[in-house]
Amino acid sequence: MFHQADLLLRGGFARDELSWRSRLAVVVVFGTFYGAVMGAYGGLDADRPWQMLYSGLKVPLLLTSAFLLSLPTFFVLNTLLGLRADFPRVVRALVSTQAGLTVVLASLAPITAFAYISGIGYQPAILFNALMFGTASVSAQSLLRREYRELIARNPAHRVMLRAWLVVYVFVGIQMGWVLRPFIGDPVRSVQFFREDSWSNAYIAVLNIAWGAVAGGR
Repeated sequence: MFHQADLLLRGGFARDELSWRSRLAVVVVFGTFYGAVMGAYGGLDADRPWQMLYSGLKVPLLLTSAFLLSLPTFFVLNTLLGLRADFPRVVRALVSTQAGLTVVLASLAPITAFAYISGIGYQPAILFNALMFGTASVSAQSLLRREYRELIARNPAHRVMLRAWLVVYVFVGIQMGWVLRPFIGDPVRSVQFFREDSWSNAYIAVLNIAWGAVAGGR
């Protein structure tokens, strides 16, 4: 599995050295690893190991569901710009980027664990993990740009689509992350797979959490 991750980071997907099954396996294995670390907030007392299990399952689910929900919109945008013939190659690049994102995310797991051990509060922990996901998403764009290089040389409109994908994917991913929460789990509450109020607006909630963290730090 580490060999598969190395091929991804080195651009082996561009030379078809990785099968679709291998790319999916990378998403599941590395995504599950980060999710388990993410769910370790609060230690291993009582039922907290269940939160690690749930979070480990939900991170790959988050990434794949956000990807699948974003893909139809991206397909329509590519079609409108006359790029439909290149879409099979675009999908290959996007799937490989998803796998690369999980590798980067897994590499950030020790930092997340260190933040937990340092005694970070629950609300700041949510923002910290959001920062880790954002860092992994931005870092994975280097893989996507590498695959898109030839496509952009062929048609500059692909450059617009490269930016459009990041906007669409992040927009959908934030909302999906909110729907699938808790990923960390408040230690003072019982462990649960889904929250009762999952179907609410993620962006308003994130702003409230950010404001609460800032106001609480004064």
